[in-house]
Amino acid sequence: MNRREAAHPTVLVVGAGPTGLALACGLRNRGVSVRVVDQAGGPITTSRALGVQPRGVEVLLRLGALGDLPQQVIPLREVRMHVAGRLVSTMPIDRLGDSVGRSPLLVSQVEVESALRARLAELGGVLDWGRELVDCVQDGTGVTATLCGEDGTEPVRADWLAGCDGAHSRVRKLSGIGFPGVPVAEHFLIADVRTNWALDRQIMSSWSRGGEMVSVCPLPGTGRWRLMGPAPTGTEGRLTEDDVLTLIKRQLAACTPYSAQAIERVDWLSTFRIHRRLADSYRSGRVVLAGDAVAIHHPFGGQGMNTGLGDAENLAWKLALVANGRAGDRLLDSYQAERRPVAQGVLAGTGLTTRLVLAESRATAVLRDRLVMPLLNSRKAQEFIWRNASQLGVHYRDGPLAGRGRFAAGPRQGDRVPDIHCRLDGGAPVRLHQALDGRWGVLAGPGNEASFDAAAAWLGTTGVVALTPARGRTADVLLIRPDAHLAWRGRPAPERLSSWLGTHLEPSSGESGTA
Repeated sequence: MNRREAAHPTVLVVGAGPTGLALACGLRNRGVSVRVVDQAGGPITTSRALGVQPRGVEVLLRLGALGDLPQQVIPLREVRMHVAGRLVSTMPIDRLGDSVGRSPLLVSQVEVESALRARLAELGGVLDWGRELVDCVQDGTGVTATLCGEDGTEPVRADWLAGCDGAHSRVRKLSGIGFPGVPVAEHFLIADVRTNWALDRQIMSSWSRGGEMVSVCPLPGTGRWRLMGPAPTGTEGRLTEDDVLTLIKRQLAACTPYSAQAIERVDWLSTFRIHRRLADSYRSGRVVLAGDAVAIHHPFGGQGMNTGLGDAENLAWKLALVANGRAGDRLLDSYQAERRPVAQGVLAGTGLTTRLVLAESRATAVLRDRLVMPLLNSRKAQEFIWRNASQLGVHYRDGPLAGRGRFAAGPRQGDRVPDIHCRLDGGAPVRLHQALDGRWGVLAGPGNEASFDAAAAWLGTTGVVALTPARGRTADVLLIRPDAHLAWRGRPAPERLSSWLGTHLEPSSGESGTA
């Protein structure tokens, strides 16, 4: 990007975390000029976010940003929960992952961001550290942002402004978007330590006894573990690092058979407080929000980073179509309509999990220990939890792009399409999600070139890929969105496929997108 493009990018992304970087990668992949800015002086070196759920793994794969992350991780086999020293439930992560062909990655947000930055650089994106957004004003054609850095202030004119700047989002505040939430917030301790515990490093464990609780999770590296537990009520902002370590050791002694004396070194100590909040809106004119800027919740289940990655991918393909003149900005209304219910579900689920795990009353502790925990050994309960935690069950059937569709076996409009084996243009073998690479897909049997041509007329020949199933046959034509959700399906009928695209894209020029 040259100096002029840096001063007037199509999209200015504020926030260089996973959400902002993923959004920028998705936009650059479709040729949209993007500038990413962050007020920090450089990348994070520590983070409480630990783990990419299967849905997040698929987003990184489709963005071309998965890289060597699968080779860096600890292959997690089980999650075990103990109550009063007894093992009460075992979640077989490897078996559940095999059932859908996708397992979570036990990897830090630090490594995820590094992979996304590398991909953004490959795509020619610009990332500027030490640039703080101090003001923004929008009008009918764009947004004028004021950035402040060591070299002074800088005005930037962008067509669109994306706020991916976290829970304290400056973009959200300047845009006047409300961020209501519940007054109750949880305060937690976190410690990354090195020990000589003789433990299976493919197992993550949670231990609770009465009001005490601590989780023990392996980290990449010899003898490295992460410990996390609740902080005592009323201690927020008052704990020193020595206090944090003392409290973590107390929780270890109270709940687990692990010796705190075995801690040889402390790499990182911190505390954090979690509110449960959801923004009033995901968009205000030419300003859009994603990730923690629109929803924050407890990290139980590793949903935060993964929800942000899902927001970014959903927004990226829609904003790219609008920015490239192939869709009217009404398409962006579907972003909130599809993603806000996902955030609402995550907030509800993590809130319930938090109340059960922390067991702030004796009645809740009894419910947790005698009913909920034993039920987690049920295969049906495990599969239910897996669908929710993995986010592979996320669908947009009720969204404005789905419609009623035609009854048929297999995915319905709005559903995630599984990562099946395909052939690219009838030739080279490829997996579906990797083949998309930011594009739409037309999955059909041989001889359906007219369906591909109908899609390409609206999306451009470089914006869609032709695929055939590698195994079995399909009588239907499936139009698959860049985020691997089913847009439209039906018997070969190019005119109906074209009609669906025309109805939902509505290019502002009024043309059919044949350029």
